[in-house]
Amino acid sequence: DGEYDAVVPIRYTAMKRALRNVVENAVRYGTEARIHLADGGGNVLVQVDDIGPGIPAGERDRVFEPFVRLEGSRSRDTGGSGLGLAIAKAVVESHHGEITIGSSPQGGARVTVFIPL
Repeated sequence: DGEYDAVVPIRYTAMKRALRNVVENAVRYGTEARIHLADGGGNVLVQVDDIGPGIPAGERDRVFEPFVRLEGSRSRDTGGSGLGLAIAKAVVESHHGEITIGSSPQGGARVTVFIPL
């Protein structure tokens, strides 16, 4: 939509890991990740959309708990350890931010991260 320039005080390595976890989940469970970065009214807003099956509304808070995986497989090869979103939440909240999951306009999941400036 245009240029957006902001200086955000973050722990780079931790935030990189958090956002990588979100994007990798989008690709693993939703085939692709579409990333949008914008001014969120005094916050940096990062939205990661996928085109997968989405996450049921009743499960959206639970996926941020450690070791929670929604799919039925117990193999790390297909489902990971269930720590990615828990780590992302811990990192985002340590920056006084917020991370949420909703529905993407493409029909999959949308993970939204707000980081205060």
